[in-house]
Amino acid sequence: MTRRYKVAVLGATGAVGREMLAVLDEQRFLASEVIALASSRSVGEEVDFGNRKLKVRLAEPAAFDGVDIVLASAGSSVSKLLLPEAVRRGALCIDNSSAFRMDPDVPLIVPEVNPEAMAGHKGLVANPNCSTIQMVVAIKPLHDAARIARIVVSTYQSVSGAGKKGIDELSNQTISLLNQRPFDVTVHHARIAFNTIPHIGTFMDNGYTDEEWKLVRETRKILGEPELRVCPTCVRVPVFAGHSESIALEFERPMSAAQARAILEAAPGVTVVDDPAEKRYPMPMDCAEKDDVFVGRIREDLSVPHGLCLWVVADNLRKGAATNAVQIAQLAVARGWVHGAPH
Repeated sequence: MTRRYKVAVLGATGAVGREMLAVLDEQRFLASEVIALASSRSVGEEVDFGNRKLKVRLAEPAAFDGVDIVLASAGSSVSKLLLPEAVRRGALCIDNSSAFRMDPDVPLIVPEVNPEAMAGHKGLVANPNCSTIQMVVAIKPLHDAARIARIVVSTYQSVSGAGKKGIDELSNQTISLLNQRPFDVTVHHARIAFNTIPHIGTFMDNGYTDEEWKLVRETRKILGEPELRVCPTCVRVPVFAGHSESIALEFERPMSAAQARAILEAAPGVTVVDDPAEKRYPMPMDCAEKDDVFVGRIREDLSVPHGLCLWVVADNLRKGAATNAVQIAQLAVARGWVHGAPH
């Protein structure tokens, strides 16, 4: 008898919440019911779920009664307030915010990378930051083969990482500039249209931003390498969707470009697009609405021994958020780590 699961999407009216609903439908997740939850200002709105519309309900503790799985993307403060209530009611909560990622009792999961870390969960599982997810999917198979000693990564992050308001600001500024009209700067730290901004998040005393520090701490936790050396720079770019990363890896053992390419071609969740002679390499516009992590420009780093360079692209709303969360739910179902009702 097949078990089915009552699923709640918390933050259903946001960009990631809507994508979660889309992925649940596309994956034909074994749901007996899907409910959409959001704040009081969104109650009564309708959101798409496949060919159906779901009416948004109020996100409050009572809304989680009878819910088996919660996919949350409503921000850290809401997650801290509501997810413990959902866990107390018996739900498995998969949180896309940063609220619980570094909690030692909360698994930080990318299913292709560290599924075993979810065993023994206490009802709460964290979804990593979008940039971390795509990087670890690409580098974990290489780490297993030759052990990474150091990572230097520069991210080129789309405005959808700032939500719908980030998308709207790029669109409005572009139209205004092309028509020589005034415009506002409210979401990003400077004009984003026709510009790049080496500033995502809040600067810390060490000169890095908290967005950059997420890459360091989350990568170490996911790979189980607390001393791994990671040097990140995060840049906002005028792209609507899809994050790109330039990654330089130093290994403890030799790793040729040909070896790396073969490993990545066999890796789960990875698509290699690497034919420079034919001008084939991953670009955000080609990766939109796709769930894989795309890797190209695979080449040896001639400046260090045992070095390798990669170019990695993924849809930050899909694999970087919604798809990874749904995959965690699928992992929990497959391993029997969540209860549902027989049908």
